[in-house]
Amino acid sequence: MIRRAALLLALVPLAALLGSCGLKPMYAGGSDGVVARGLSGIEVPVIQGRAGWLMRNALRDRLGASGDGPARYRLDVRLDDRLEGLGVLGDDTIGRERRTLRARYQLVDIASGEILLDATAGSDAGIDVVSSEYATIAAEQTALENLSLEVADRIVTQLALTLREAP
Repeated sequence: MIRRAALLLALVPLAALLGSCGLKPMYAGGSDGVVARGLSGIEVPVIQGRAGWLMRNALRDRLGASGDGPARYRLDVRLDDRLEGLGVLGDDTIGRERRTLRARYQLVDIASGEILLDATAGSDAGIDVVSSEYATIAAEQTALENLSLEVADRIVTQLALTLREAP
């Protein structure tokens, strides 16, 4: 019993220090919070190509853009999608490919035209080239879909950090 009381007395000052550590919840206030409202107020214009279509859909899903009200921000995205052969086999065929998806994006305040964020995000994936051409094409497309989701997650995380710090 005395041990428990001593342990509790030792933990009370630590709990007080934990409360003043400076951590701030990213999505404080839920859907009415500053970050959630800022993210839902971002318009994503059309991005060219199949990768652009996938990226725009992934971004809109993550931003929670309802399209009901006027947008406060615009997210301009330019993509660089590359597929390169690696690992040449003994019969001069490619045994492995790497798909790379890079995005350069800018968050623009629509009212003032000010660029609030100018950044890049990217990811890559390895693809085995097999004897079936259909299977290789399917793997390339699946890699693009997965990369679009991953890059969209990175973009939205950076947008949330930027909007949290904005006045």
